[in-house]
Amino acid sequence: MERIFLDHASVTPVDARVLRFAEPYLAGGYGNPSSLHSVGLEARRAIEDARVNVAALINAEKEKTILFTSGATEANNLAIKGAALRNIGKGKKVVSSAIEHMSVLNPMKDLQKNEFEFTTVPVDSSGIVDLEKLEDSLTKETSVTSIMYANNEIGTIEPIREISEIVHEKGLYLHVDATAAAGRIPIDVQADGIDLLTLSSNDMYGPQGAGALYVKTGVRIQPVLPGGGQERGLRSGTENIFAIAGMGEAARIAREEMGAESARLSEMRDNLIEEILKIEETYLTGHRTKRLPHHASFRFSHIEGESILLLMDAQGIQVSTGSACSSKTLEPSHVLLAIGLKHEEAHGSMVLTLGRSNTVEQVSRVVDAVNEMVDKLRKISSLGKE
Repeated sequence: MERIFLDHASVTPVDARVLRFAEPYLAGGYGNPSSLHSVGLEARRAIEDARVNVAALINAEKEKTILFTSGATEANNLAIKGAALRNIGKGKKVVSSAIEHMSVLNPMKDLQKNEFEFTTVPVDSSGIVDLEKLEDSLTKETSVTSIMYANNEIGTIEPIREISEIVHEKGLYLHVDATAAAGRIPIDVQADGIDLLTLSSNDMYGPQGAGALYVKTGVRIQPVLPGGGQERGLRSGTENIFAIAGMGEAARIAREEMGAESARLSEMRDNLIEEILKIEETYLTGHRTKRLPHHASFRFSHIEGESILLLMDAQGIQVSTGSACSSKTLEPSHVLLAIGLKHEEAHGSMVLTLGRSNTVEQVSRVVDAVNEMVDKLRKISSLGKE
């Protein structure tokens, strides 16, 4: 049975071209970039080349604005805690939307334990941030506001430029988690007015173990992990050359191929949405048009997400769900609750995220599998119709 992987929001496989490019740094690239001899300098060159490619992907003003980290979680922590603590003299208030990733929400909650005031801004039923509530939440004492570029669970793209204008009228810095969006839609940190932006290697076909934080020229942050002073003294620790070199190559490929790939995937996405919404009592989650080109997400009445995932997997199709089974806390997705779903409605969700390996020919098989899965589960579900 052909495997159809539709969970590219959780991870993307390393592109074969990326692997070929970076493999020498794993097999023979043992240099420490901090060493001054030729082997160390070769490693340093690989990092600087990667920095150029990552900066180009988001149109950063200088390659030196890019700091490499171990992944998106570390980049989010460095952005939020590093900026809030470095600028504590300007205020002790931080703000985020209610649908941010836990690697944004939890650092903010950590700050709250240290007498920071943390406010979450609601979203509408499609996941768009309430701009009036955002404006009401901000004061001159707000040092960091964090809003994601696009949501990984419902695919909705936020109006970042409008958000930037609002944030900079009152607050200090805007941090944007672009983990789900980078490499899929154009990002221009200068035109968008972004101060800090998080990127993830393994979410754009690069190796796991690398991420990056864009820090706009002039923005002040402090390290959250003191050490030997790598990455301009803001992220200590010997660099993961293989992962960073791979991330740079992945960024280069994404920039060159984004337009054609997004057009290809958005056509498949729209076909999936059109066909799956023909199933009775099936609803799209997230915005209908302002959504990522590879992202289709749904909820089905009267069935549970865990069963959806298992039955689809039994048919060779890997999907994800925002319901309790995907959460370590066994709670329904905070994203689905934030867009107004009831607990029982949030349980029946399914997320399909397309990638480079998916083809138009797979769409009909996926639609047939979803129809069969829903029919089977509704017949046996304890959440059946009254």
